[in-house]
Amino acid sequence: MAGRKVVLVTGGGRGIGAAVVRLAAAAGWDVAFTYASNSTRAEETAAAARAAGAEVLAIQADVADAASTASAFAAVDQRFGRLDALVNNAGITGPRGTLAETPDAVWEKVLATNVTGAARCCREALKRIPAGGAIVNVSSRAAGLGGGGEWIHYAASKGAMDTLTIGLAKEAAAQGVRVNAVSPGLIDTELHAAAGMPDRVAKFGGSVPLGRGGTAEEVAEGVLWLLTDAARYVTGANIHVSGGR
Repeated sequence: MAGRKVVLVTGGGRGIGAAVVRLAAAAGWDVAFTYASNSTRAEETAAAARAAGAEVLAIQADVADAASTASAFAAVDQRFGRLDALVNNAGITGPRGTLAETPDAVWEKVLATNVTGAARCCREALKRIPAGGAIVNVSSRAAGLGGGGEWIHYAASKGAMDTLTIGLAKEAAAQGVRVNAVSPGLIDTELHAAAGMPDRVAKFGGSVPLGRGGTAEEVAEGVLWLLTDAARYVTGANIHVSGGR
């Protein structure tokens, strides 16, 4: 297929997702991305990608909602007529709290976005992505660390994403699509403030073996590598972008 390749980034309005959008645009991709509600930040991200030469489509959508997700993929079909890759980045932590403090409603909301929503996006993407394409799931080191005392609900959802990545890599290989994950560690984004811990990176950065928190751009570089032909024999992998944490 001729022309620029198209990647869809869920949760691409800010943070790691926005960094992926900007880096993909600079690398020659056209980009569609979803965002939850912050249209100002989404437009800033879109403008940066356009300045890099990309055609960009910003879509307000909730991956936890089936109809909203279907509409987002339909919008990509209408604008670009193709989809070559998916970056499953949309996710929420839910509030900080121990398991005993966390009600069912929080579990249901986190799992609906981070697990069911991610799986739904993979299913829709695999209807469209041709052989040679790729899916990258943005997981978290929380899956391996457990999230105890902070957000077991979030950690458990990312553990499910890790398993989804392994299983789907085996299924999607038959159609020539690679499926991998990146697991960010302590990354300086707005995620921590949203969970009620705005000083978390500053507080714990010194405990990371490399001595600091990471940046969204450093995670995005790992994502982009997995989308390229340089990773053509890599599937079912999970790259820790965590400074050794």
